[in-house]
Amino acid sequence: MNTFKTERFRDKQLGFAMYLIAEAIMFATLFATYFIYTPTAINPIPEEVFEARTVIISSVFLLTSSATIHYGEKAVEKGNHKGIWIGLVTTFLLSVGFIGMEAHEFHIYYKEGFTLTENLFLSSFYILVGLHASHVLFGMGWMLVLAYQKNRIPFMNYAQKQNIFSYYWHFVDVVWIFIITLVYGPYLFY
Repeated sequence: MNTFKTERFRDKQLGFAMYLIAEAIMFATLFATYFIYTPTAINPIPEEVFEARTVIISSVFLLTSSATIHYGEKAVEKGNHKGIWIGLVTTFLLSVGFIGMEAHEFHIYYKEGFTLTENLFLSSFYILVGLHASHVLFGMGWMLVLAYQKNRIPFMNYAQKQNIFSYYWHFVDVVWIFIITLVYGPYLFY
């Protein structure tokens, strides 16, 4: 029976890896679109829009959450239930901070007239970064489901679910590193 659970979990891992590959292709397409339309011939240009402070603060929130979910992963391996809660709750709170900073960033841009329909650069920027933010929001919902299931399902099943979630969360963080490096970086830190 234990072998069945292991084989079933490998199937879940494979299926989720295939999902992440499809997501990576989608993000690669959006990055390509962004590069095609940036910089734009019609103002504003990225240097006029981006603000380093917001990018740095939101990055600290999200990238730190990668460490806290890793802490939770290690706690699952050790059967440390308190550590699992610490990892999950801290990751959730950091993601709330990230989403708050992204909402603040988009609100500031909107107030300054940098809207989705202003030019192709802004359209591709909002779609790429907005899709990433929607992935973070989805992950926050997933964390709430994990918190609900924590003491309601057998620990082995919970451990597998959190393990798969960790793959997703690290993927979201890696996409953010690409966004920092390729979208914001050339215009903020040159």
